[in-house]
Amino acid sequence: MAQGPSARQVLGRVTLVTGKEEFLNERTVTAVRLAVRQHDPEGEFSEAAASELTAASLEEMSAPSLFSSTRCAVVRGLEDLPDDLHDRVLDYARAPVDDVALVLMHGGGPKGSGLLTKLRKLDLVTEVKAAEVKYASGFQEFTRSEFDRHGARIAPEAAEFLVVAVGQDLRTLAAAAHQLTSDFPGEQITVEVVKRYFGGRAEAKSFAVADAVMSGHTAQALEELRWALDNGTPGVLVTSAVGGSVRSVAKFLGSATRGGRDADLARDLGVPPWKVKSIRAQARGWDDEGISAALGAVARADADIKGAAHDADYTLERLVLTLSGLRRSAR
Repeated sequence: MAQGPSARQVLGRVTLVTGKEEFLNERTVTAVRLAVRQHDPEGEFSEAAASELTAASLEEMSAPSLFSSTRCAVVRGLEDLPDDLHDRVLDYARAPVDDVALVLMHGGGPKGSGLLTKLRKLDLVTEVKAAEVKYASGFQEFTRSEFDRHGARIAPEAAEFLVVAVGQDLRTLAAAAHQLTSDFPGEQITVEVVKRYFGGRAEAKSFAVADAVMSGHTAQALEELRWALDNGTPGVLVTSAVGGSVRSVAKFLGSATRGGRDADLARDLGVPPWKVKSIRAQARGWDDEGISAALGAVARADADIKGAAHDADYTLERLVLTLSGLRRSAR
């Protein structure tokens, strides 16, 4: 289980929280507050926007409380701190009050970077960076780290499916990880478990259609497609998912390293190493001519879905059957 900071690590120090990921920033603030509360349940807590601070209010926030032995103060939006208060903040950070935990939050960007540079050089300032999470691989990595926080494990393909199913929102992914680890304590979370809980999401349904059709399971692909459409999945999500799978196989077929190590191939394809296994298996039913035709079929279906087609259901069923036929002819 993940451990937060101790009171000794936050009292008499300044915690500098930087980065654009609001969810991760708030998690740090919560952890600091919890450490102070566990140390002193009667501790005093306060917060303020940096733009509204004055010399007097800053001194009041960071001074020992008259009514409690400890205090936790949070200053949000450090980038908007008035220039005439920069030196006061730096003076305090050089010699923080023993029983005060001061948290300074900077939302990222160049504004206020000079103050950040000076704060980072001080011995009693601890910086916690919340780097912006980007790309699917970043969200999958975050998902795996959430299970680590709970002392649990999730299979790589299950982490990928969870991101597809619930979307790229850190708060939602964290909540999903908490739910799954609570319901399956001590077990590795598999893709089957994730599908059982979150397979009804629109993006996940599209993912299932793509996986089935590229693997040559026509009946399953049509069944997944009908289930998706009956439950309101937008057609554009289906063409997007299928298109992504077709392009992955096309890259595999054109890769000079496809007969080599999975790690080298993963770099060429821009996918995690574990993903190579499924792409390699799907590619066994395709050749260059077939995959080229498949790319064209996906492009036509996508254009139809986005405006030219009167019957989206028919367009998508035709796409599944077309790809299935191309795969069989490519054997």
